[in-house]
Amino acid sequence: MENYQKVMESILAQLPQEGDKPRLLLHSCCGPCSSYVLECLAAHFRVTVDYYNPNIFPEEEFEKRLSEQCRLLAEMPLPTKVELIADPYDEAEFLDAVKGLEAEPEGGKRCAVCYRLRLEHTAKRAAAEGFDFFTTTLTVSPYKHADVLNEIGKELAKTVGVPYLFSDFKKKDGYKRSCTLAAEYGLYRQDYCGCRFSLREDV
Repeated sequence: MENYQKVMESILAQLPQEGDKPRLLLHSCCGPCSSYVLECLAAHFRVTVDYYNPNIFPEEEFEKRLSEQCRLLAEMPLPTKVELIADPYDEAEFLDAVKGLEAEPEGGKRCAVCYRLRLEHTAKRAAAEGFDFFTTTLTVSPYKHADVLNEIGKELAKTVGVPYLFSDFKKKDGYKRSCTLAAEYGLYRQDYCGCRFSLREDV
């Protein structure tokens, strides 16, 4: 299996050290997961967070996670200001995408479709708005499949013409660091992935 942490480190090492940093559009699922990722990437990029998560259920949960994402960006000291783009809540997009996969177990085919739905949105936005890279916070979670996410990102990069920043942010204690930062900032940490199906399975 590809070591995506080393791939990312190789890409970061090749970035220019002087002048304007490249722009990166970061899909974020929530504040806690984005905390370490922002700490890791803000030294190398001008980061914009793309909060696009139509999978989250119910709407109150969506808004709570968005509020915590906003609070983190306001309170976390980073080398450059991080902008936020937040799409309105629309669970119908997710339900349409996973139709027929409702009975799939958590971590199965339904989740792969959900990964693609969110990453494709970020990839297309990155292309439309002139970003230099795009990536996602999702690989920081031990419950998400980094190999699947990176393969989707690689494929989308070819389609939209914007490089995907490969990652496995959970490596080198990245997930542990995200938990530490969440505690430091008093961030709300959800106890399920986000969709109505993961809530059903109490994962």
